[in-house]
Amino acid sequence: MGKLTAAGPRVRPALQQAEAALFSSTPLPPYHRAEGAFAFAWGERRPAGPEEWISVAETYEAPGLIGDGRRVTLHTGGLGLVDVYYVRHGDAVYFSSLIQPLLSLVPVAIDWSAWASIIQVTFPLGEATPYSEVKRLPGSSALVFEHDRLTTERRLPRWLRTEPYESWISPEEIVELLHEVYRDYDGRKLLVPVSGGYDSRLLASVAKARGMDVESWTTSPDDGNDTDIAFARSITRELGIPHRVITQDAADYPDDAVEVARRLEYLTPHHAWYAPFAKEVHGAGRILVDGLAGGPLLKNFMVSGAALEATTQAERSAAVLDSLSLGAPTQPFLSKVAAQWVEETVREQFAAATSMMHGHRAELPLSVLHTRTVRGIARSAVNLVGPEASFAAPFIHPDFFDAALSVGVARKAQGRFYREVLHAANPRVAALPSTNVIKQPLQRIPLRSTAAPARNYAHSMLETVVSRVPGLLSDELHEVVAGGPDALTRFNSWNDRFWVRGLVLFGLWLNDHENDLRDVAAPF
Repeated sequence: MGKLTAAGPRVRPALQQAEAALFSSTPLPPYHRAEGAFAFAWGERRPAGPEEWISVAETYEAPGLIGDGRRVTLHTGGLGLVDVYYVRHGDAVYFSSLIQPLLSLVPVAIDWSAWASIIQVTFPLGEATPYSEVKRLPGSSALVFEHDRLTTERRLPRWLRTEPYESWISPEEIVELLHEVYRDYDGRKLLVPVSGGYDSRLLASVAKARGMDVESWTTSPDDGNDTDIAFARSITRELGIPHRVITQDAADYPDDAVEVARRLEYLTPHHAWYAPFAKEVHGAGRILVDGLAGGPLLKNFMVSGAALEATTQAERSAAVLDSLSLGAPTQPFLSKVAAQWVEETVREQFAAATSMMHGHRAELPLSVLHTRTVRGIARSAVNLVGPEASFAAPFIHPDFFDAALSVGVARKAQGRFYREVLHAANPRVAALPSTNVIKQPLQRIPLRSTAAPARNYAHSMLETVVSRVPGLLSDELHEVVAGGPDALTRFNSWNDRFWVRGLVLFGLWLNDHENDLRDVAAPF
């Protein structure tokens, strides 16, 4: 226990008993305490009194530790937005919201299946982490210690226990529900990052309509144009919200990429562009309002026509996985044997991670939410904004979540329902241009992630992969790496850039654990 508590951020004891101990980096009072019983939850929301663990998980999206004198339960949130990692060590289970402290207890060993999904779909699946000895407890799961035995409980969360049949909820009712969710933050200072898309303008419109103290900031997503910034200016001007643009410097990209990768514990190549923004949020003194889950819930984000038209479960699952996966690069990045193994491994992992959604009326958006949203996209709010600053995710509030999920995918097709919601919230803002429908940029600007400093960094990490695991890469990519940093300028498409970023992330992980890894022999 001493090794664990010394390996991460400075912590203080919240609970110390024979059967369980809990330490926290911030004050963590129990939400229930009685003779022989205790209940803790950590997250942005928590219950006021004792509840069954699955109720706490699905209502508050909060992990927790519950004991009643007979059994001790460690549980995740319903979706698993706030991670719970654990290792088995002797007769004990050690857990943490970070992976790094747990590495003080177990050897560093590579989990190739996790890296297969990080490279192909940009995030790990199921309980996998980059480390084979450290596992993640999935959403709606619990480890239960009772009668000197440890068992794992998996429950169906509320949205899977009950089919959300179409109730023909109106756009106006959706907006009113969002008003109700915002009541929890009345009187508090909010920061709503506005981009050019739907989610942020809806959240900003409702916050402004409620008369809340709200500011808006925008930064470039490093996608090759500044359309988001231009559109955000028009949205915030219409709403009368103070607006600030957070600038970025190409020279800082390597440091930002390394810092984000380590802070996210190598789980995804996303979010390097977000680093300057997150640092500014830490000192803002405001709650960041994040549009997490808005796309899958309200406009079929990542749900393709092939998925909607599929007639069998196999076709549906394959179509969703295809949407989540990177497309084919302009030249082979992986060797043939590696590519085949990665594809088969990811397919098996995705089937296991989404099997509980099979046959469900909302299977398509839920498959995206339980995978990409939770394990990839949520990391920016949970691990870059937090823990220094608090964040709110209104779209995952139970009342809003259930209502939005009840709207059938046909009504949401091509963003039609979402546009009606935006019109109900603020017709003037709804009429402004959006990056969700305008594909051509207003202007082209250089990418930070492909500028000379980024190329030098990426090349050095790819050289690490070449030297440590040469069989992973194709002959064509070996030739590119041999050509030096400027040879990477040929990779200009979105797909190519993310293939590069995934392999660069792997190279950084290999570099950072150079003295710890005993074996990186590939399974292909």
